[in-house]
Amino acid sequence: MAATTIDGLLEAGAADAPAIGAPGREPLDYAGLGGQVERTVAFLNARGVGRGDRVAIVLPNGPEMASAFVAVAAGATAAPLNPAYRAGEFRFFLEDLGARLLVTAPDIAPEAVGVARGLGMGVAELVVPDGAPAGRFDLAMRSPPAAGGGGPAGRSAPEDTALVLHTSGTTSRPKVVPLTWANLGASAGHIVASLALRAGDRCLNVMPLFHIHGLVGAVLSSLAAGASVHCAPGFDALRVFARFDAVAPTWYTAVPTMHQAILARAPRNRASVERLGLRFIRSSSSSLPPRVMEELEAAFGCPVIESYGMTEAAHQMASNPLPPAPRHPGSVGVAAGPEIAIASEEGAALLAPGETGEVVIRGPNVTAGYENNPAANAEAFVDGWFRTGDRGTLDAEGYLRLAGRLKEIINRGGEKIGPREVDEVLMDHPAVAQAVAFAVPHARLGEDVAAAVVLKRGADADERALKDFAARRLAGFKVPRRVLFLDEIPKGPTGKLQRVGLAGKLGLA
Repeated sequence: MAATTIDGLLEAGAADAPAIGAPGREPLDYAGLGGQVERTVAFLNARGVGRGDRVAIVLPNGPEMASAFVAVAAGATAAPLNPAYRAGEFRFFLEDLGARLLVTAPDIAPEAVGVARGLGMGVAELVVPDGAPAGRFDLAMRSPPAAGGGGPAGRSAPEDTALVLHTSGTTSRPKVVPLTWANLGASAGHIVASLALRAGDRCLNVMPLFHIHGLVGAVLSSLAAGASVHCAPGFDALRVFARFDAVAPTWYTAVPTMHQAILARAPRNRASVERLGLRFIRSSSSSLPPRVMEELEAAFGCPVIESYGMTEAAHQMASNPLPPAPRHPGSVGVAAGPEIAIASEEGAALLAPGETGEVVIRGPNVTAGYENNPAANAEAFVDGWFRTGDRGTLDAEGYLRLAGRLKEIINRGGEKIGPREVDEVLMDHPAVAQAVAFAVPHARLGEDVAAAVVLKRGADADERALKDFAARRLAGFKVPRRVLFLDEIPKGPTGKLQRVGLAGKLGLA
């Protein structure tokens, strides 16, 4: 049964077993992490911050960010924010969250500190004692939170909101997603089950810890298994093999662009690859091109497990199973936690296997609803099912294949084109390293298909060659009318390639 509180989660690990680590540092064991939680909750309570109070966390990636998230969420509501935000962005998110306290570190985000003080928030500084194990920290109050409004003291209950995150807000104002300990514990348990995680596993986390993938897919899933998570200071393709050597992970989880960067450097790090004893590699947060999956498996000699997740589901919804069960390139696997169904795009009816519609989910990991947004909730929930906004199909064996976001569908004169299909065809060209298809305005058709492409180092291909290649595998109306060659495709803060709004960024809209 999944743990639904932080205390239940930490019970999975032996007291002297490593819990949180970092390359080149001694790990913090489960007893030490428990002590960190105890001290942090006491610190918050003594200053009038309790259950349900929002505590913004602005810290660099690393073990202290991981332990701060766990410790703050144990007695309040953690709200991790991207330390790269500017003052205006910090103002929006801190006001929108109604945060009472900001936790940050010296010289990390001075703009966040200035905004917090201007809003009357408290500011606490996180300091790592000399020689401390990874994840051990002290807090010092630099300015107290405003009096009044504090939540009850003590440890958070399963129904308490442990984490709040904003949706990406690519096409609308970002929405606040509250997730309870019951949601987080369920999702962490689902990941443990689907990956058969065990106490001896070591995860190397390279994902941002202000995002649900890193927080739950790496940190909480590892703790729920009594295993350890070793947090790198962000993703760095030039240093990732040194970090593999330092941690000797049994698995890592990342987005496809990170996997591609690792693959590109694998031939120059053969000795490191041979030393690695990876049990599997996990990919999530955006679609993994089948060719990349095959190349990863060949390079590292282990299965690649593609999963499907989103913030509103506390991360995981589906996952390809471990061997000997079949993994299907191009599929995000079978339901791995919540129920999954395919609904008509109006949400009125569930569809039969093989039919394409909107992916809908329901289960204990799914948020109860967006905060203070009845209009969004009325649109997102239908008959108890949450509408993911993704198009897809389930086959007779229950494997889910995604066809793209509904908002990303290209409507070319009434013909509906899923851009992911175009991506995958272009990615099969031997000269192509990355490809993203997207809609561009068209005077007569309304929209047409374009694609942005990054070529492999030293490879050569022109627009005509890629169009001809695509035309041999796609219906004529799906073939990109324009192919743009870029040195780099714009990415979001988690490393996902950006499709929505790409036409505008490239001057085509």
